[in-house]
Amino acid sequence: MAMQDMFALPQAQPFELGEGEHGVLLIHGFTGSPAHMRLIGEGLAKNGFAVKGIRLPGHGTCPEDMKNVSWQDWLRQVRLAAREMQEKHRYFSVAGLSMGGVLSLILAQEMDVTACVPIAAPIRIFNPFRRVALVMSPFVPMIGWSSKREEVFDPKTYHIGYRRYPTKSVHDLSVLMDKAEKDLSLIHAPVLCVQSKGDKTVRPESPKMILEGVSSKRKAMLWLETSPHVCTIYDEKDKIVEAMCAFLRKAEKSE
Repeated sequence: MAMQDMFALPQAQPFELGEGEHGVLLIHGFTGSPAHMRLIGEGLAKNGFAVKGIRLPGHGTCPEDMKNVSWQDWLRQVRLAAREMQEKHRYFSVAGLSMGGVLSLILAQEMDVTACVPIAAPIRIFNPFRRVALVMSPFVPMIGWSSKREEVFDPKTYHIGYRRYPTKSVHDLSVLMDKAEKDLSLIHAPVLCVQSKGDKTVRPESPKMILEGVSSKRKAMLWLETSPHVCTIYDEKDKIVEAMCAFLRKAEKSE
């Protein structure tokens, strides 16, 4: 199955699952798709949460479509989805993977949320390339993990995302990272950070910086042992669901 066909699979579509008075917005990461959050969403729904997983602009089609969007478009999309969910539910929380975690932090800075769960959120990353991406973009317009335009995928997988992306989009990600870090103190809602020791993308000091930077009275940390960066689709995903369910229920009682 070619890459473009993967985005038509059911697990790669935006989703709404479950019912309950506590709504949770799930946000995928940079170059990812709703598939990266689907299993977490299913787990939360089984435990009585109403879940919505969105698809960020420029994602889920082809890498070239990211050229036409910016960090403002991503932020605008999550703000809209958050407002819609907040109006429908007594409790409203936000969680995201990687850049989705960064966006969840920004939402928690701007809105009155019940809880915030950044998963593998990059405050610091191993690759310093993000600082020069904008300068390099006219000369190297596309970069990524593979130069192939098509790759073969297993249709049962949940690891559905771009393998190439516009260089300038790295700058957009960098802007969001800086924005989230700058205003961490504006967050007063409970925060649960999730990070894997096997993550080769996000530096391990990132969750520490988040928890030390927020003004929240309730903070918690979940360390995973073996999962890679996209930890939401691997063996330790059930640990994430269990920790989120417990944390979100406690956050309800603190309101």
